[in-house]
Amino acid sequence: MSSPFVPFIPDSAPFTPEQRAWLNGYLAGLFSRAASPIENRESKIENSAAPAAPLTILFGSQTGTSENLAKKAAKLAATRGFAPTILDAASADVPRLASSGALLVITSTYGDGEPPDNAKALLSSLRSLNGAQLTHVRFSVCGLGDTNYAKFCQCAKDFDAALARLGATRAADRVDCDLDYDAPFQSWLEKSLAALSASANSGAILATSVVPIENPKSKIENSDAEPRFSKKNPFHAPVLAVRCLNVAGSAKEVNHVEFSLADSDLAYEAGDALGVFPQHCPQLVNDVITALGCDGEESVPAPSGSPTSLRRALTDLYDLGRPAPALIELLALNTEKHGQPHDVLDALRLAFPSKRPSPAVFVGALKKLQPRLYSISSSPRAHAGQVHLTVGAVRYELGGRARKGVCSTFLAERALSVGRAGVFVHRNPNFRLPASGDTPVIMVGPGTGIAPFRAFLAERRATGAKGRNWLFFGDQKSATDFLYREELEELQRDGTLTRLDLAWSRDAATKTYVQHRMLEQAAELFAWLEAGANFYVCGDASRMARDVDEALVQAVARASGRTADKAADYVAQLKSARRYQRDVY
Repeated sequence: MSSPFVPFIPDSAPFTPEQRAWLNGYLAGLFSRAASPIENRESKIENSAAPAAPLTILFGSQTGTSENLAKKAAKLAATRGFAPTILDAASADVPRLASSGALLVITSTYGDGEPPDNAKALLSSLRSLNGAQLTHVRFSVCGLGDTNYAKFCQCAKDFDAALARLGATRAADRVDCDLDYDAPFQSWLEKSLAALSASANSGAILATSVVPIENPKSKIENSDAEPRFSKKNPFHAPVLAVRCLNVAGSAKEVNHVEFSLADSDLAYEAGDALGVFPQHCPQLVNDVITALGCDGEESVPAPSGSPTSLRRALTDLYDLGRPAPALIELLALNTEKHGQPHDVLDALRLAFPSKRPSPAVFVGALKKLQPRLYSISSSPRAHAGQVHLTVGAVRYELGGRARKGVCSTFLAERALSVGRAGVFVHRNPNFRLPASGDTPVIMVGPGTGIAPFRAFLAERRATGAKGRNWLFFGDQKSATDFLYREELEELQRDGTLTRLDLAWSRDAATKTYVQHRMLEQAAELFAWLEAGANFYVCGDASRMARDVDEALVQAVARASGRTADKAADYVAQLKSARRYQRDVY
């Protein structure tokens, strides 16, 4: 018996992405039950014994987003007659992929086009091979990224090319998702499942009405209930406090921000991130409105389609940062001649006076304003009913204009007066304290990278963990940039913080960074690792995290007498055992 035809709404149909995604899901469910009464009775009999088609859903994830989407994909796949298996890329190898038959890949990209930590080894293995080793695999890839980066969704592109080069067949085209990934991800998933369903052979007939007793969908759903508040439905948290952690005279501005979670049921763990929905700077909004020749009261469609004022749309709903391709096209900008506009206001000023679109057409060419993710710097046990952030305010000059980080300066300048901000918890299962409180912990977090380690230390103290704790912290100047100095000194006094090594880059003629302190303490560092310590890094992915990784390999080689290659293998084993975890961005 053949699988039923499952139609889907084409991209050219006059619907929003959200409407298309909903309609595709509705049609799939409807047509899976659309057989005639006789056919339906037959399918119930046949499908009750027919095995569900196996489907491997591979995820590459740095902060947990791809893993969460893999779980959502598995839920939907189970309702379409598949038997889904969620596979961490760190646990995958080429023979396992070759035997998967049907494969979905969901992966993020971070830093300078790099794969997530858990996907590096697999992607490297795929790239090193030649020949048609995956000829029986049908696949599709979904990438998560940020168009503000030059190598947008590079990891997804690399997986897509590597799989095809080894003989696998694309069941559906790759989709590269920007920060607003929900609708394109859902559309990709619907198309991919429909394509894989249509290609299933007679040995793997898809169940359409009856799911076997061993139902993977129920297992997945029961283990991952939808939270009350989420990115789609954020909690409007009261802002309790905003205070600068730097002393006067610092070249930096790092703020400690506190939110109340009272009455929200929001729960988080040390190591998670908090998503924050910002508002644009009022001056920037005014400048854009002026450039459009408007007064801000004009009615425009919100992303949901409902009407709102132009001022509110530009303040709360649409992104005024790097222009989307749709805006470049609308304004007919010659980017080869003038370069890429840094933000929407730059684009409008380049286009004026020849192009001045109507407000409604203008917002239709903008991207949605996205939340920003920040590592949580509090412990749910030590700071009950609250969540804290440690945020560096971004300010700089470019092109004769003062520029501001959207969310960092919203929190610094206006969050207290506004009173509330939309927030949600973004789980990061790849950055967790060890299960045993007796396990030693080594933490490397310069600058705002200290955030999750403030949470870790507070959590370890609150739970009475007996394991030793070692923190490497650094910044520019000890006199002005020693973040949370009083707290750290108190943690040293009460025995929670066993060791604190500090590095200041501007206190002497020779700059000192955390990786230098690691190498100075190579023997002790290796001794902690040999005693079972977990190693954690938080901060900049492109420079600091790379330097720390190299320093760790050098420290192991220096302390143990290993060659560089053997030391690199030792560090790789730490990663495989999840004893080396990174929260990098």
